[in-house]
Amino acid sequence: MAQADSDTIFALSSGTLPAGVAVLRLSGSRAFQAAVHLAGELPADRKAGLRTIRNRNGLIIDQALVLSFPAPGSFTGEDCVEIHLHGSRAVVSAVYQELEAIDGLRLAEAGEFSRRAFENGKLDLVEVEGLADLIAAETEMQRRLAVEQGFGGQSALYMAWAERLTRARALIEAELDFADEDDVPGSVSERVWAEVADLYLEIEEHIASAKAGEIIRDGYKVVIAGPPNAGKSSLLNALAKRDVAIVTEIAGTTRDLLHVDIDMEGYLVRFFDTAGLRESDDRVEQEGVRRARIAIEQADLVLQLEEIDSDSKHVLDGVKAEVLRVGTKADMRGQSASYDLTISSQTGDGLEELRSLILQKLRETWSGSLVPNRARHLQYLKEASHFIAEALNGRELDLRAESLRAAASSLGRITGRVDVEQLLDVIFSQFCIGK
Repeated sequence: MAQADSDTIFALSSGTLPAGVAVLRLSGSRAFQAAVHLAGELPADRKAGLRTIRNRNGLIIDQALVLSFPAPGSFTGEDCVEIHLHGSRAVVSAVYQELEAIDGLRLAEAGEFSRRAFENGKLDLVEVEGLADLIAAETEMQRRLAVEQGFGGQSALYMAWAERLTRARALIEAELDFADEDDVPGSVSERVWAEVADLYLEIEEHIASAKAGEIIRDGYKVVIAGPPNAGKSSLLNALAKRDVAIVTEIAGTTRDLLHVDIDMEGYLVRFFDTAGLRESDDRVEQEGVRRARIAIEQADLVLQLEEIDSDSKHVLDGVKAEVLRVGTKADMRGQSASYDLTISSQTGDGLEELRSLILQKLRETWSGSLVPNRARHLQYLKEASHFIAEALNGRELDLRAESLRAAASSLGRITGRVDVEQLLDVIFSQFCIGK
């Protein structure tokens, strides 16, 4: 991914220009030299100082706050400088021109600051990914999950598990080395395997919580399904509090998937409006029904809408997600006990109850505990669980010890402690340039 590691890199680390302030970050062995070239004498370490930024001809570009962070006490572990400029495109462009003219400096690649932080031991991979999620977080629960991951909580859990496996392996190997001596009592082996069994159950429980992490990161998928004219598009518009879908009295108006993302008390909920489920000779409508069925298969919750007491009943067969039967048009049709819930999108009756039911299901999904929330984490957790099961069920003591080593290695790959070079380009390329 990166070019020469010896290069000093620079990039804008703040938001899109124009802005009130533009934060320019430099990192590398020539960061201080480049900052002196622009601003003259630097303020004391970690102290902000107002400086005049000049070009190579001495002409003023801007006035800015300058901060310096000597290695290793910086984000990247290298000498770093931050220059807080006025957020003008012209100002930033002029500073870039000056920096590009200095030998050994270049524009940073995507995620290169974070990659250097990883390579210099300032962050592990789980923390790096958590930082990326924190930057991208749009809801309160996404922020909380990212904080748990990005500030070391998740890493501490995986490292503690790896250390427990290492200790267990050490005791088992001691038993192998001193099998004929009295230094290692026989009860040690029994205790070790009991502890390994407990750890296996902890990891399995953690793996089972992965769905919660996926829901918090990617959203809780709620599919609104049912026959034509059941009020699906009206419900989507009522939930979104704006006109997302076209609503007419003509059956089959919705032909494609429509969706809207709604922040419900910090949870991201993705509502999908689908084509009416019915048999049709219309090829476009057939395609809409096909896409609706795919969405239903991928849903976390399906709202099966029907007009109250209508003759148009449609049973959703083989649906893995939970299905909530919703009777619609209560303002015209009246109430009915035949449904889990009755609503009117026109008057708003029942909508608050529907929101409460969805929030209740979300709160049951995630309690705020540590959960794996990336496919990469889940892959290595499953590997670790598999190796621990091998160790518990094995017969040859040396092979069982090797399985424990492999399990600890799989956990190490999550945090980046073991053999992860091939993953780095993928992970860091997800960052913006200035991070």
